[in-house]
Amino acid sequence: MYNMDQYDGEEDYMHQEDDWDRDLLLDPAWEKQQRKTFTAWCNSHLRKAGTQIDNIEEDFRDGLKLMLLLEVISGERLAKPERGKMRVHKISNVNKALDFIASKGVKLVSIGAEEIVDGNAKMTLGMIWTIILRFAIQDISVEETSAKEGLLLWCQRKTAPYKNVNIQNFHISWKDGLGFCALIHRHRPELIDYGKLRKDDPMTNLNTAFDVAEKYLDIPKMLDAEDIISTLRPDEKAVMTYVSCYYHAFSGKQKAETAANRICKVLAVNQENEQLMEDYEKLASDLLEWIRRTIPWLENRLPENTMQAMQQKLEDFRDYRRLHKPPKVQEKCQLEINFNTLQTKLRLSNRPAFMPSEGKMVSDINNAWGNLEGAEKGYEEWLLNEIRRLERLDHLAEKFRQKAAIHEAWTEGKEDMLQKRDYETASLSEIKALLKKHEAFESDLAAHQDRVEQIAAIAQELNELDYYDSPSVNARCQRICDQWDTLGNLTQKRSEALQRTEKLLETIDQLYLEFAKRAAPFNNWMEGAMEDLQDTFIVHTIEEIQGLSTAHEQFKATLPEADKERQAILGIHNEIAKIVQTYHVNMAGTNPYTTINPQEINAKWDKVRQLVPQRDQALIEEHARQQNNERLRRQFANQANVIGPWIQTKMGEIGRISIEMHGTLEDQLTHLRQYEKSIVNYKPKIDQLEGDHQLIQEALIFDNKHTNYTMEHIRVGWEQLLTTIARTINEIENQILTRDAKGISQEQLNEFRASFNHFDRKRSGIMDAEDFKTCLISVGYNLGENEFSRIMSIVDPNRMGLVTFQAFIDFMSRETADTDTADQVMASFKVLAGDKNYILADELRRELPPDQAEYCMARMAPYTGPDAVPGALDYMSFSTALYGESDL
Repeated sequence: MYNMDQYDGEEDYMHQEDDWDRDLLLDPAWEKQQRKTFTAWCNSHLRKAGTQIDNIEEDFRDGLKLMLLLEVISGERLAKPERGKMRVHKISNVNKALDFIASKGVKLVSIGAEEIVDGNAKMTLGMIWTIILRFAIQDISVEETSAKEGLLLWCQRKTAPYKNVNIQNFHISWKDGLGFCALIHRHRPELIDYGKLRKDDPMTNLNTAFDVAEKYLDIPKMLDAEDIISTLRPDEKAVMTYVSCYYHAFSGKQKAETAANRICKVLAVNQENEQLMEDYEKLASDLLEWIRRTIPWLENRLPENTMQAMQQKLEDFRDYRRLHKPPKVQEKCQLEINFNTLQTKLRLSNRPAFMPSEGKMVSDINNAWGNLEGAEKGYEEWLLNEIRRLERLDHLAEKFRQKAAIHEAWTEGKEDMLQKRDYETASLSEIKALLKKHEAFESDLAAHQDRVEQIAAIAQELNELDYYDSPSVNARCQRICDQWDTLGNLTQKRSEALQRTEKLLETIDQLYLEFAKRAAPFNNWMEGAMEDLQDTFIVHTIEEIQGLSTAHEQFKATLPEADKERQAILGIHNEIAKIVQTYHVNMAGTNPYTTINPQEINAKWDKVRQLVPQRDQALIEEHARQQNNERLRRQFANQANVIGPWIQTKMGEIGRISIEMHGTLEDQLTHLRQYEKSIVNYKPKIDQLEGDHQLIQEALIFDNKHTNYTMEHIRVGWEQLLTTIARTINEIENQILTRDAKGISQEQLNEFRASFNHFDRKRSGIMDAEDFKTCLISVGYNLGENEFSRIMSIVDPNRMGLVTFQAFIDFMSRETADTDTADQVMASFKVLAGDKNYILADELRRELPPDQAEYCMARMAPYTGPDAVPGALDYMSFSTALYGESDL
């Protein structure tokens, strides 16, 4: 008896109680199935040596065919067999076979050569089952499981897509025959029309599978459909032996699938990265083109001539800030996020860093954005200043026209009057009258000197403020000044003429003269009062309108005294009338010294009294408008003084979250997303503040003493807050992506963060080169200049001299990365090519999905080796190019 109880090797995969329950052989149905299956299995190998067996327990008794079977299935030579016919020779041959089985790590229990030689059916079947386990089933390996478990897992994986197949064991799961058909259809769908099979017809299913397997797969019929159907529980060993033949028949196909899957995975990563690169290039080009078009518009400081045109410019600028710029801010932020995500994916997939086209780096985008911000800065202030300037110009132009019209009306006919020679034929009284009239005119002329100077001053101010209609203003002002000089000269000449004849005149009507002297300034005062009462005013604060109201009240306080003066002047006229009436003086009914009459004085006085209440009403309305403006100022300030500090607080809190190590990355990400949600929910308050700011601008309010925050400050702070939270979330997501891809534990991440924070002296989330070098030395790196330069080229590919936390994590974990390599991809292509140095287009189309097969054919160069054939493609250079080791 040959007993291997003392053998205890590492490969002891067979246990007596698990793999060979000899009592089960007492079941005649199972023994029958095993005889047929094991005999067919042995013959499938013995026929390779040109022989076979008919009776399993008889044909192995002399040990010769048993040794031959072992040589065929192992590919090794056994010891030379004994050719004698005696029992001892047979036992020797069987022992040689059993020794060979034991040398392969098989633990044989209670199986001796004598029992085999004696034709013990139970022991012979047990020995054959041991051989099947060792040479047909033991080497099966599927996802870290082997032997029986591996074979079962392989069957489950291959039949998973078939809903009516559920493989849980190697006996009753196969009774309906669909399991065998599913295995064949999965690998060779053209051999079986699986859709026509029925679960309630097991006989057809089993015979179909056995016939197809024997005809097309070279797997002999090892089972009988009738036996399987009629047996309550088919023999597990027989079924397992037959199924193992399927596994070995399709094992080559499995290797090709594995190779194809690896290539598909690598190509999918490459295609995704290329799409991300194309998306980045397009988004960067669109954003740069928008900036290029917008900057000239913001830099255009060419003023308009009218308020309406400038108001339209201001409205266009508001639309730009409210509607056009915010989406671009989001695009810029998304561009940076896409760029960082792409670089992280490239590092994780062992690809070279992405270098955008010239002029489309993130730094180029930031520089262009900075130019946009620079052009935008001050544009709104310039618009408001221009509106104020045009408002001032309109006011001055209207004031100029009023004063010029009054002056021109006054000077009308004055030149003709001064050039008259009426004194030559006048009587003495007329001469006296002409002389006094001229003196009154000189007084009036002097009173108008101030108005002429005001007209000239206004014209000068209009010129200094670049009034668009300055030429016509200058021409009119020049005409007034020239006429004024002419009047001065004519007045001087007439005065001299009258003085020459004064000696001839003795009588003068003192009363007319007194009337003229007092009426002229009073009339001038009334004209000035009417001008002031009708003058438009521009104020921006309550204090200014209160000043105007105070001045107006002071003017009203002078009205009683003015009325007394009016009564006195009218009294002089009444006294003249009394003297004329008393002494019958022929004065032609007019005052020879002035054109002013009592009716005119009364009319102007009435006009002044009429204008006073109108002025009162205008001041009241303006006071109400200024009160409303003050309310708008306070309303804006109350909100701005809350929102401004809130934004600053949130910026600080986000910065602390990104630096501190509280909880896992997922906890930090959840915390940040809650912050992001609270920030987004705060947007209505920003919009409400924008609305209040628009009301302030529409009311032309240019200052606000109640707050130091302008809408520009709030907008910039809000945009920075949105950008900061988005960037911080992206950094945490990239850290999670890096952690999962690299297999980094939370404790390692915490250690990395602690080291980074310790040397991040500025608490900015970024280390400079010297701090990074100190950090590396502290964790045990012995750095020379060349080695440190190499490391910096990895963590800082853009050569900014700065190291982010994400780059720090990538560097610290990249040595343990489990990523595909160019050699692995090349080996996978070689499997698909059947060990050739090139691959054909048909082979790519057969093994890869259509889109990825076309992708490879479009980028693979023709193979030019000595063994090249027409249509050969070079998969080796293509594999190295995928990882940046050559050009595609």
